Amino acid sequence: MIGEKGAAAMATIRQLSDLGQAVWLDYIRRSFVRDGELQRWIGEGVRGVTSNPTILEKAIDGSNDYDGQLESLARGGKPPDEIYEEMVADDIAGAADLFRPVYEREGDGFVSLEASPAFAHDTEGTVTSARHLFSKLSRPNVFIKVPATREGFPAIERLISEGVNVNITLIFSLAQYEASAEAYIAGLEKRLAEGKHISYVASVASFFVSRVDTAVDKALEKAGNSDLRGTIAVANAKLAYARFKEILSGARWEKLAASGAKVQRPLWASTSAKNPGYRDTLYVDELIGPHTVNTLPPATLEAFLDHGTAAPTLETGVGEARARIGRLAELGISLDEITEELTVQGVELFAKSFETLMASIAEKRRRLREPSRIG
Repeated sequence: MIGEKGAAAMATIRQLSDLGQAVWLDYIRRSFVRDGELQRWIGEGVRGVTSNPTILEKAIDGSNDYDGQLESLARGGKPPDEIYEEMVADDIAGAADLFRPVYEREGDGFVSLEASPAFAHDTEGTVTSARHLFSKLSRPNVFIKVPATREGFPAIERLISEGVNVNITLIFSLAQYEASAEAYIAGLEKRLAEGKHISYVASVASFFVSRVDTAVDKALEKAGNSDLRGTIAVANAKLAYARFKEILSGARWEKLAASGAKVQRPLWASTSAKNPGYRDTLYVDELIGPHTVNTLPPATLEAFLDHGTAAPTLETGVGEARARIGRLAELGISLDEITEELTVQGVELFAKSFETLMASIAEKRRRLREPSRIG
């Protein structure tokens, strides 16, 4: 039975759903999937889950949830990369199975897993990694995450043409968003030209938000400006959404839609407020609109359910958003340079988390495989 708190959460999440926005959780861990907590959130209206190498590192290295399986795989002679893949695949598959009724009923219920970060700048490596993971998981409501790098875009186009669902991640700029939309559309066009169905192929474009403010605020401080602080990330996202609406009304998209193509929804990521001086629901309250997803860490979701505001905000103040971005240039601040650096940092962060996790698994594997010493 859903208690009073659960009923209130359902009502708030329903308000967002009525406004066209799906709530996903930016979190996964084995106990979360298996002990009923994820199922509870699904019952309250959460419609998907995202993961990334940093989240998985914290889950595997920061808990004992995986020790039994790790020991079994290690004693079976599996190398560290295969141990990681088996453990993560179990979690992603388990979460996808819980969301499967949502997928069947509503066309949502997706769970995301990152292609190997080692291939972020390797088109062929990304295609091979993503194709392998998608096949291994063998579930229609799984996304494989591919970063919005120069090498990532051709990989995305190929994967979409092959019917692999792609979550395009680490988007910080309008140019990256446009390239992501182009890769999706071109992939669908190629698939359609080959006489293949496109109605079940899905994609989201994950636009990172709070990190933009963190970086821009530092530049604003150096420039002696305070009134733009904490406003550029939302402005940037609103301009991306305006471009999304233009793409949806274009002839290329309308032709694909007539053949059953799914909308590539903008997804707002990095939505926890990094600056403690900012409202903790800032990147939820200000980015609510149709055909969108907001993926939230549990603490941010709890905060929104407690004191957030569900209102259609994404399509308001677009002119002001454009003016704010223009003022950055007048101050000598290049948003393009900042977002390019953020992409580089994001790729490096995920690669580092992945490497740290591989090293930890290798060390645990070594210890477990050592013959016990008695006396």
